[in-house]
Amino acid sequence: MRRGHVTRNVAALAVPPRIEEEEVEPYDIEDVQRLLSEAAKLRNSARWSIALALGLRQGEALGLRWADLDTSSGVLRVRKNRLRPKYLHGCGGDCGTKQGYCKKRVRKNEDTANTKSRSGRRVIGVPDELVRLLELHRREQARERAIAGQDWRESGFVFTSPVGEPLVPSTDYDVWKRLLADAKVRDGRLHDARHTVATVLLILGVTERVVMQIMGWSSTAMAARYQHVTGGILADVAQRVGGLIWEVAKDFEESGPEGSEKSR
Repeated sequence: MRRGHVTRNVAALAVPPRIEEEEVEPYDIEDVQRLLSEAAKLRNSARWSIALALGLRQGEALGLRWADLDTSSGVLRVRKNRLRPKYLHGCGGDCGTKQGYCKKRVRKNEDTANTKSRSGRRVIGVPDELVRLLELHRREQARERAIAGQDWRESGFVFTSPVGEPLVPSTDYDVWKRLLADAKVRDGRLHDARHTVATVLLILGVTERVVMQIMGWSSTAMAARYQHVTGGILADVAQRVGGLIWEVAKDFEESGPEGSEKSR
């Protein structure tokens, strides 16, 4: 139409589909504690602490390298995103199976790529407790490296297989599902852990601009989608508010107006 070949743009007559955002409930604090307790029994247990404490996306967590982590200053840099492996036939297609099942398959993409947006590349402060878990994980990985010997593939990733290879996202997802079942926590997506972190940050009063930096959002408008407050968190807030108000009232009753005036 801009070039004058047609008189009107018929695509403008189309009615776009209505997009309905899926409501996702974050986990309660007690759920998070049960998950972390159960995760401590697994290999790469710090992987789940990263998800539940920092809210990293799956690709971001699996794409972390030790060079991205500064434990002395408690800083983590998110730079890369772990890619799902894609393969080509190494047999010329004669095996009669899909590329991923070919015994001579050849990987056609890299392990990682840059995060999709500039906002995804960010610096995050790491709690001291998580720093200690990551240091323990580093020592455990060194022990596995010694056991693997010549079979070890040095990739520099924080979370690896027992021989140093980067974790496959689909396998990582399966471990998450088993973790939910073992911890007796309701079923959910791995992304629900991210919702939980964002919700807790907002409830703690962290400014939306800072939450935006931690979560890697491109806009503070994303906060509206993450402000799902569970009954457990609401109850905790109610207890704090009630304790504050009625504690003040109790002090007032015991000391009387004059004592209250003196305390002020």
